[in-house]
Amino acid sequence: MTQQVKRAFRYRFYPTDEQAAELSRTFGCVRVVYNRALEERTRAWYGEQRRVSYVQSSAALTEWKKTEELAFLAEVSSVPLQQALRHLQTAFGNFFAKRAEYPRYKSRKKSRASAEYTRSAFTWCDGRLTLAKMTAPLDIRWSRPLPVGVEPTTVTVSRDAAGRWFVSLLCEDTIAPAPGTDAAVGIDAGITSLVTLSTGEKIANPGHERRDRTRLAKAQRELSRKAKGSNNREKACRKVARVHTRIADRRRDFLHKLTTRLVRENQTVVIEDLTVRNLLKNGKLARAISDASWTELRSMLEYKCAWYGRELVVIDRWFPSSKLCGACGTVRGKLPLNVRVWTCDCGAVHDRDVNAACNILAAGLAVSACGDGVRPQRESSRAGRSSVKQEPQRATAGIPRC
Repeated sequence: MTQQVKRAFRYRFYPTDEQAAELSRTFGCVRVVYNRALEERTRAWYGEQRRVSYVQSSAALTEWKKTEELAFLAEVSSVPLQQALRHLQTAFGNFFAKRAEYPRYKSRKKSRASAEYTRSAFTWCDGRLTLAKMTAPLDIRWSRPLPVGVEPTTVTVSRDAAGRWFVSLLCEDTIAPAPGTDAAVGIDAGITSLVTLSTGEKIANPGHERRDRTRLAKAQRELSRKAKGSNNREKACRKVARVHTRIADRRRDFLHKLTTRLVRENQTVVIEDLTVRNLLKNGKLARAISDASWTELRSMLEYKCAWYGRELVVIDRWFPSSKLCGACGTVRGKLPLNVRVWTCDCGAVHDRDVNAACNILAAGLAVSACGDGVRPQRESSRAGRSSVKQEPQRATAGIPRC
Protein backbone atom coordinates (compact mmCIF):
# COMPACT_ATOMS: atom_id res chain seq x y z
CA MET A 1 0.00 0.00 0.00
CA THR A 2 1.44 3.32 -1.07
CA GLN A 3 1.86 6.12 1.43
CA GLN A 4 2.28 9.87 1.28
CA VAL A 5 5.43 11.17 2.94
CA LYS A 6 7.32 14.43 3.03
CA ARG A 7 10.75 14.12 1.47
CA ALA A 8 13.51 16.69 1.16
CA PHE A 9 15.56 16.65 -2.04
CA ARG A 10 18.91 18.40 -1.60
CA TYR A 11 20.88 19.87 -4.49
CA ARG A 12 23.96 21.96 -4.87
CA PHE A 13 23.68 25.30 -6.66
CA TYR A 14 26.01 28.07 -7.74
CA PRO A 15 24.69 31.58 -7.04
CA THR A 16 25.70 34.71 -8.88
CA ASP A 17 27.50 37.43 -6.96
CA GLU A 18 24.21 39.33 -6.48
CA GLN A 19 22.39 36.19 -5.30
CA ALA A 20 25.21 35.28 -2.92
CA ALA A 21 25.17 38.79 -1.43
CA GLU A 22 21.37 38.70 -1.01
CA LEU A 23 21.43 35.28 0.62
CA SER A 24 24.30 36.26 2.92
CA ARG A 25 22.31 39.29 4.08
CA THR A 26 19.30 37.06 4.62
CA PHE A 27 21.32 34.59 6.70
CA GLY A 28 22.57 37.43 8.87
CA CYS A 29 19.09 38.88 9.35
CA VAL A 30 17.69 35.46 10.27
CA ARG A 31 20.38 35.08 12.91
CA VAL A 32 19.74 38.58 14.31
CA VAL A 33 15.98 38.05 14.52
CA TYR A 34 16.37 34.66 16.18
CA ASN A 35 18.85 35.94 18.77
CA ARG A 36 16.88 39.13 19.49
CA ALA A 37 13.65 37.16 19.95
CA LEU A 38 15.44 34.64 22.16
CA GLU A 39 16.83 37.48 24.27
CA GLU A 40 13.35 38.96 24.74
CA ARG A 41 11.86 35.58 25.65
CA THR A 42 14.69 34.86 28.10
CA ARG A 43 14.20 38.21 29.81
CA ALA A 44 10.45 37.62 30.09
CA TRP A 45 10.83 34.06 31.37
CA TYR A 46 13.57 34.57 33.96
CA GLY A 47 12.53 38.08 34.97
CA GLU A 48 8.73 37.80 35.02
CA GLN A 49 8.06 34.04 34.64
CA ARG A 50 6.06 34.99 31.55
CA ARG A 51 5.92 33.12 28.26
CA VAL A 52 6.10 35.03 24.98
CA SER A 53 4.05 33.64 22.09
CA TYR A 54 4.89 33.60 18.40
CA VAL A 55 2.28 36.31 17.75
CA GLN A 56 3.97 38.62 20.26
CA SER A 57 7.40 37.93 18.73
CA SER A 58 6.03 38.64 15.26
CA ALA A 59 4.57 41.95 16.42
CA ALA A 60 7.93 42.82 17.99
CA LEU A 61 9.66 42.06 14.66
CA THR A 62 7.42 44.62 12.96
CA GLU A 63 8.47 47.23 15.50
CA TRP A 64 12.16 46.33 15.13
CA LYS A 65 12.01 47.11 11.42
CA LYS A 66 10.85 50.63 12.22
CA THR A 67 13.89 51.40 14.36
CA GLU A 68 17.04 52.95 12.97
CA GLU A 69 19.21 50.22 14.47
CA LEU A 70 17.37 47.31 12.82
CA ALA A 71 15.99 49.02 9.70
CA PHE A 72 18.12 46.68 7.55
CA LEU A 73 15.73 43.83 8.40
CA ALA A 74 13.25 45.32 5.93
CA GLU A 75 15.70 44.94 3.06
CA VAL A 76 15.36 41.13 2.87
CA SER A 77 12.36 38.87 2.42
CA SER A 78 10.13 38.77 5.50
CA VAL A 79 9.32 35.07 5.14
CA PRO A 80 12.70 33.66 6.35
CA LEU A 81 12.50 36.03 9.33
CA GLN A 82 9.04 34.77 10.24
CA GLN A 83 10.23 31.19 9.82
CA ALA A 84 13.07 31.90 12.27
CA LEU A 85 10.47 32.95 14.84
CA ARG A 86 8.48 29.78 14.19
CA HIS A 87 11.60 27.67 14.71
CA LEU A 88 12.23 29.48 17.98
CA GLN A 89 8.64 28.80 19.01
CA THR A 90 9.16 25.09 18.31
CA ALA A 91 12.40 25.11 20.31
CA PHE A 92 10.63 26.62 23.33
CA GLY A 93 7.75 24.16 22.94
CA ASN A 94 10.24 21.29 23.13
CA PHE A 95 11.92 22.91 26.14
CA PHE A 96 8.70 23.34 28.11
CA ALA A 97 7.69 19.77 27.20
CA LYS A 98 11.08 18.62 28.56
CA ARG A 99 12.08 17.14 25.22
CA ALA A 100 15.08 19.44 24.76
CA GLU A 101 17.36 21.85 26.58
CA TYR A 102 16.89 25.61 26.68
CA PRO A 103 17.38 27.20 23.22
CA ARG A 104 20.83 28.59 22.51
CA TYR A 105 21.89 31.68 20.60
CA LYS A 106 23.05 31.37 17.00
CA SER A 107 26.72 32.09 16.40
CA ARG A 108 27.90 33.86 13.27
CA LYS A 109 30.83 31.45 12.86
CA LYS A 110 29.63 28.18 14.34
CA SER A 111 25.91 28.05 13.53
CA ARG A 112 24.58 26.75 10.24
CA ALA A 113 23.86 29.56 7.78
CA SER A 114 20.40 28.88 6.38
CA ALA A 115 17.10 30.50 5.47
CA GLU A 116 13.71 28.87 4.92
CA TYR A 117 11.23 30.07 2.29
CA THR A 118 7.58 29.02 2.22
CA ARG A 119 5.39 28.87 -0.89
CA SER A 120 4.66 32.62 -0.91
CA ALA A 121 8.36 33.52 -1.07
CA PHE A 122 9.53 31.61 -4.14
CA THR A 123 8.42 30.88 -7.67
CA TRP A 124 8.55 27.39 -9.17
CA CYS A 125 8.02 27.21 -12.92
CA ASP A 126 9.15 24.47 -15.31
CA GLY A 127 11.84 23.25 -12.95
CA ARG A 128 13.24 26.73 -12.35
CA LEU A 129 13.38 28.11 -8.81
CA THR A 130 13.40 31.84 -8.14
CA LEU A 131 13.52 33.16 -4.58
CA ALA A 132 11.98 36.37 -3.28
CA LYS A 133 14.03 39.54 -3.84
CA MET A 134 15.78 37.87 -6.80
CA THR A 135 15.22 38.38 -10.51
CA ALA A 136 17.00 35.29 -11.87
CA PRO A 137 16.47 31.62 -10.98
CA LEU A 138 19.08 29.65 -9.05
CA ASP A 139 21.66 27.69 -11.03
CA ILE A 140 20.83 24.28 -9.54
CA ARG A 141 22.70 21.12 -10.49
CA TRP A 142 19.94 18.51 -10.73
CA SER A 143 21.79 15.39 -9.59
CA ARG A 144 18.47 13.50 -9.53
CA PRO A 145 14.99 14.44 -10.78
CA LEU A 146 12.11 15.41 -8.56
CA PRO A 147 9.11 13.03 -8.56
CA VAL A 148 6.82 13.58 -11.54
CA GLY A 149 4.09 16.14 -10.95
CA VAL A 150 5.47 17.24 -7.58
CA GLU A 151 6.10 20.84 -6.57
CA PRO A 152 8.08 21.96 -3.51
CA THR A 153 6.14 23.36 -0.56
CA THR A 154 9.17 24.67 1.35
CA VAL A 155 12.65 25.66 0.18
CA THR A 156 15.65 25.84 2.51
CA VAL A 157 18.84 27.49 1.29
CA SER A 158 22.07 26.88 3.22
CA ARG A 159 25.82 27.38 3.02
CA ASP A 160 28.19 24.98 4.74
CA ALA A 161 31.53 25.73 6.38
CA ALA A 162 33.38 24.85 3.18
CA GLY A 163 31.51 27.59 1.28
CA ARG A 164 29.25 25.25 -0.72
CA TRP A 165 25.67 26.34 -1.39
CA PHE A 166 22.74 23.91 -1.14
CA VAL A 167 19.02 24.12 -1.67
CA SER A 168 16.63 21.62 -0.07
CA LEU A 169 13.18 21.17 -1.63
CA LEU A 170 10.50 19.70 0.64
CA CYS A 171 7.89 17.81 -1.38
CA GLU A 172 4.92 15.50 -0.88
CA ASP A 173 5.97 12.19 -2.38
CA THR A 174 4.25 8.85 -2.89
CA ILE A 175 6.32 5.81 -1.91
CA ALA A 176 5.38 2.29 -2.92
CA PRO A 177 6.32 -0.56 -0.56
CA ALA A 178 9.17 -2.83 -1.57
CA PRO A 179 8.35 -6.33 -2.86
CA GLY A 180 7.63 -8.75 -0.03
CA THR A 181 10.23 -11.24 1.17
CA ASP A 182 10.56 -13.78 3.98
CA ALA A 183 14.19 -12.93 4.73
CA ALA A 184 15.25 -11.54 8.11
CA VAL A 185 18.63 -10.34 9.29
CA GLY A 186 20.29 -9.54 12.60
CA ILE A 187 22.90 -6.79 12.64
CA ASP A 188 25.79 -6.50 15.06
CA ALA A 189 27.53 -3.12 14.85
CA GLY A 190 31.28 -2.97 15.32
CA ILE A 191 34.43 -1.01 14.56
CA THR A 192 36.68 -3.32 12.51
CA SER A 193 33.62 -4.66 10.74
CA LEU A 194 31.07 -1.87 10.53
CA VAL A 195 28.25 -4.43 10.61
CA THR A 196 28.22 -8.20 10.88
CA LEU A 197 25.12 -9.92 9.54
CA SER A 198 23.51 -13.06 10.91
CA THR A 199 24.17 -14.64 7.51
CA GLY A 200 27.88 -14.61 8.38
CA GLU A 201 28.73 -11.71 6.08
CA LYS A 202 31.03 -9.03 7.48
CA ILE A 203 31.01 -5.56 5.96
CA ALA A 204 34.30 -3.82 6.61
CA ASN A 205 34.39 -0.36 8.13
CA PRO A 206 35.66 2.01 5.38
CA GLY A 207 37.26 4.24 8.04
CA HIS A 208 36.72 7.47 6.08
CA GLU A 209 38.13 9.68 8.84
CA ARG A 210 41.14 7.41 9.30
CA ARG A 211 41.90 7.49 5.58
CA ASP A 212 41.93 11.30 5.52
CA ARG A 213 43.54 11.75 8.94
CA THR A 214 46.92 12.85 7.51
CA ARG A 215 45.30 15.41 5.24
CA LEU A 216 43.13 16.70 8.09
CA ALA A 217 46.10 16.98 10.47
CA LYS A 218 48.08 18.97 7.90
CA ALA A 219 45.20 21.39 7.34
CA GLN A 220 44.73 21.84 11.07
CA ARG A 221 48.44 22.53 11.61
CA GLU A 222 48.31 25.23 8.94
CA LEU A 223 45.24 26.71 10.62
CA SER A 224 46.96 26.84 14.01
CA ARG A 225 49.74 29.03 12.57
CA LYS A 226 47.43 31.72 11.20
CA ALA A 227 46.69 34.89 13.17
CA LYS A 228 43.18 35.10 14.58
CA GLY A 229 40.94 37.44 12.64
CA SER A 230 43.12 37.43 9.50
CA ASN A 231 41.99 36.57 5.99
CA ASN A 232 44.55 33.78 5.84
CA ARG A 233 42.93 32.19 8.88
CA GLU A 234 39.56 32.29 7.14
CA LYS A 235 41.06 30.53 4.14
CA ALA A 236 42.68 27.92 6.38
CA CYS A 237 39.33 27.36 8.15
CA ARG A 238 37.66 26.66 4.82
CA LYS A 239 40.44 24.22 3.92
CA VAL A 240 39.85 22.28 7.16
CA ALA A 241 36.10 22.38 6.52
CA ARG A 242 36.57 20.94 3.03
CA VAL A 243 38.38 17.93 4.47
CA HIS A 244 35.62 17.41 7.03
CA THR A 245 32.87 17.68 4.39
CA ARG A 246 34.71 15.19 2.16
CA ILE A 247 34.77 12.70 5.05
CA ALA A 248 31.12 13.30 5.96
CA ASP A 249 29.90 13.03 2.35
CA ARG A 250 31.69 9.74 1.72
CA ARG A 251 30.49 8.29 5.01
CA ARG A 252 26.87 9.30 4.33
CA ASP A 253 27.00 7.88 0.80
CA PHE A 254 28.31 4.55 2.09
CA LEU A 255 25.65 4.32 4.82
CA HIS A 256 22.85 5.13 2.36
CA LYS A 257 23.93 2.34 0.01
CA LEU A 258 24.32 -0.14 2.88
CA THR A 259 20.99 0.59 4.57
CA THR A 260 19.10 0.60 1.27
CA ARG A 261 20.49 -2.83 0.47
CA LEU A 262 19.58 -4.23 3.89
CA VAL A 263 16.03 -2.88 3.73
CA ARG A 264 15.40 -4.12 0.20
CA GLU A 265 16.69 -7.64 0.86
CA ASN A 266 15.00 -8.29 4.23
CA GLN A 267 11.48 -8.08 5.57
CA THR A 268 12.65 -7.91 9.20
CA VAL A 269 15.76 -6.08 10.38
CA VAL A 270 16.93 -6.52 13.98
CA ILE A 271 19.44 -4.21 15.67
CA GLU A 272 20.67 -3.44 19.18
CA ASP A 273 19.70 -0.36 21.16
CA LEU A 274 23.22 1.01 21.54
CA THR A 275 23.92 4.00 23.82
CA VAL A 276 26.45 5.72 21.60
CA ARG A 277 26.68 8.73 23.90
CA ASN A 278 27.99 6.55 26.72
CA LEU A 279 30.29 4.58 24.44
CA LEU A 280 31.94 7.81 23.31
CA LYS A 281 33.20 8.31 26.87
CA ASN A 282 35.81 5.64 26.14
CA GLY A 283 38.79 7.79 25.20
CA LYS A 284 40.55 5.00 23.30
CA LEU A 285 37.60 4.13 21.07
CA ALA A 286 35.72 7.44 20.82
CA ARG A 287 37.31 8.47 17.53
CA ALA A 288 36.65 5.11 15.87
CA ILE A 289 33.06 4.99 17.18
CA SER A 290 32.39 8.49 15.86
CA ASP A 291 33.78 7.52 12.47
CA ALA A 292 31.53 4.44 12.36
CA SER A 293 28.44 6.67 12.85
CA TRP A 294 26.16 4.02 14.35
CA THR A 295 23.51 6.63 15.21
CA GLU A 296 23.15 7.70 11.58
CA LEU A 297 23.05 4.05 10.51
CA ARG A 298 20.12 3.39 12.84
CA SER A 299 18.33 6.57 11.78
CA MET A 300 18.50 5.56 8.12
CA LEU A 301 17.22 2.07 8.89
CA GLU A 302 14.30 3.51 10.85
CA TYR A 303 12.88 5.79 8.19
CA LYS A 304 13.64 3.47 5.27
CA CYS A 305 11.88 0.55 6.98
CA ALA A 306 8.89 2.82 7.60
CA TRP A 307 8.88 3.95 3.97
CA TYR A 308 9.14 0.54 2.35
CA GLY A 309 6.92 -1.50 4.66
CA ARG A 310 9.67 -3.35 6.52
CA GLU A 311 9.80 -4.21 10.21
CA LEU A 312 12.61 -2.85 12.34
CA VAL A 313 13.05 -4.55 15.72
CA VAL A 314 15.29 -2.97 18.36
CA ILE A 315 16.27 -5.29 21.20
CA ASP A 316 17.29 -4.31 24.72
CA ARG A 317 20.76 -2.84 25.12
CA TRP A 318 21.54 -5.20 28.02
CA PHE A 319 20.87 -8.35 26.00
CA PRO A 320 24.15 -10.39 26.16
CA SER A 321 24.40 -11.01 22.44
CA SER A 322 28.18 -11.60 22.41
CA LYS A 323 28.38 -13.69 25.59
CA LEU A 324 25.40 -15.91 24.76
CA CYS A 325 26.15 -19.31 23.21
CA GLY A 326 24.00 -19.70 20.13
CA ALA A 327 24.04 -23.50 20.50
CA CYS A 328 23.17 -24.20 24.13
CA GLY A 329 22.00 -20.81 25.42
CA THR A 330 24.64 -20.47 28.16
CA VAL A 331 25.81 -16.97 29.06
CA ARG A 332 29.57 -16.66 29.47
CA GLY A 333 30.79 -14.71 32.48
CA LYS A 334 33.51 -12.54 30.91
CA LEU A 335 34.38 -11.83 27.30
CA PRO A 336 37.05 -9.13 26.79
CA LEU A 337 36.99 -7.12 23.58
CA ASN A 338 40.27 -8.63 22.38
CA VAL A 339 38.69 -12.14 22.32
CA ARG A 340 37.22 -12.48 18.82
CA VAL A 341 36.71 -16.27 18.81
CA TRP A 342 35.65 -18.25 21.87
CA THR A 343 34.64 -21.82 22.72
CA CYS A 344 31.62 -22.66 24.86
CA ASP A 345 31.60 -25.47 27.43
CA CYS A 346 29.30 -27.38 25.10
CA GLY A 347 32.07 -27.50 22.51
CA ALA A 348 30.66 -24.91 20.11
CA VAL A 349 33.25 -22.53 18.62
CA HIS A 350 31.91 -19.03 17.98
CA ASP A 351 33.07 -16.06 16.00
CA ARG A 352 32.21 -13.28 18.40
CA ASP A 353 30.50 -10.97 15.89
CA VAL A 354 28.66 -13.62 13.88
CA ASN A 355 27.39 -15.26 17.07
CA ALA A 356 26.17 -11.88 18.34
CA ALA A 357 24.36 -11.17 15.06
CA CYS A 358 22.64 -14.58 15.17
CA ASN A 359 21.56 -14.05 18.79
CA ILE A 360 20.27 -10.57 17.92
CA LEU A 361 18.19 -12.04 15.09
CA ALA A 362 16.81 -14.81 17.30
CA ALA A 363 15.86 -12.37 20.04
CA GLY A 364 14.29 -9.99 17.52
CA LEU A 365 12.19 -12.74 15.95
CA ALA A 366 10.95 -13.72 19.41
CA VAL A 367 9.99 -10.12 20.18
CA SER A 368 8.32 -9.72 16.78
CA ALA A 369 6.35 -12.97 17.15
CA CYS A 370 5.06 -12.73 20.70
CA GLY A 371 6.44 -9.58 22.28
CA ASP A 372 8.62 -11.66 24.60
CA GLY A 373 11.38 -9.94 26.55
CA VAL A 374 15.01 -10.52 25.77
CA ARG A 375 16.67 -9.34 28.98
CA PRO A 376 18.38 -12.21 30.83
CA GLN A 377 17.15 -13.22 34.27
CA ARG A 378 19.96 -12.00 36.47
CA GLU A 379 20.62 -10.11 39.66
CA SER A 380 20.65 -6.37 39.18
CA SER A 381 23.91 -4.57 39.86
CA ARG A 382 21.85 -1.97 41.73
CA ALA A 383 21.42 -4.54 44.51
CA GLY A 384 25.17 -4.46 45.03
CA ARG A 385 25.96 -7.78 43.34
CA SER A 386 27.70 -8.03 40.01
CA SER A 387 25.96 -10.11 37.34
CA VAL A 388 29.36 -11.18 35.97
CA LYS A 389 30.10 -13.33 39.00
CA GLN A 390 26.89 -15.34 38.77
CA GLU A 391 26.77 -18.87 37.48
CA PRO A 392 26.16 -19.22 33.73
CA GLN A 393 22.45 -19.36 32.88
CA ARG A 394 20.14 -19.84 29.96
CA ALA A 395 18.98 -16.38 28.99
CA THR A 396 16.89 -17.15 25.91
CA ALA A 397 15.08 -20.40 26.47
CA GLY A 398 12.55 -20.96 23.74
CA ILE A 399 14.00 -18.34 21.35
CA PRO A 400 14.50 -19.77 17.84
CA ARG A 401 18.07 -20.14 16.62
CA CYS A 402 19.63 -19.11 13.31
